[in-house]
Amino acid sequence: MPNDSWMIVGLGNPGREYEKTRHNVGFIALDRIAEACGISLTQKKFDTLFGLGKIENVTVILAKPMAYMNRSGPPVQQLAKYYQLELDHILVIHDDIDILFGNLKIKSKGGHGGHNGIKSIIGAAGGAEFPRIRIGIGRPDTHQKDVTDHVLGKFTPDEMHCLESVLVDAVDAAQLILKKNITISMNQFNRNSRNQVGSDKL
Repeated sequence: MPNDSWMIVGLGNPGREYEKTRHNVGFIALDRIAEACGISLTQKKFDTLFGLGKIENVTVILAKPMAYMNRSGPPVQQLAKYYQLELDHILVIHDDIDILFGNLKIKSKGGHGGHNGIKSIIGAAGGAEFPRIRIGIGRPDTHQKDVTDHVLGKFTPDEMHCLESVLVDAVDAAQLILKKNITISMNQFNRNSRNQVGSDKL
């Protein structure tokens, strides 16, 4: 593949029971990017559902690892190796409980922040130098609700409505990263928050 090729990975859990859950917002965003850019996710390899196409004249692979979230790393690493992609050209989209719902944040690299999917990718790839689009899902409203139940819970209809604007931003941010660079995208999208942004740990 061309040297400037990218892979965009959306993280989530496979299966109908996980559709529209907060933990699957990476899948949801990737589907929206695929729709916006006319790329069909119909190919299967290395336990990954993916499609190839062009975004902003850049060759791109859109991929959804079909292993469960905490085993996302090996499929991503194997597909990247097959297409000879460097780690810094793998853009990962995932949920983040430390960002308030309604916001997204972009970062160029960093730790896993407690996210099992990111932890798996770092472990399989042997490094953390890959950019991410982190979509806020917030923490539970009350201390009585378990964080796991919150993450694996489904978005409410009102939340799905509000999520639309965040998904538009995710598509725009991914396109800007490919067209320009990560710094320009961070400068544009990390400043624009619709609510008060929560802690932004690495």
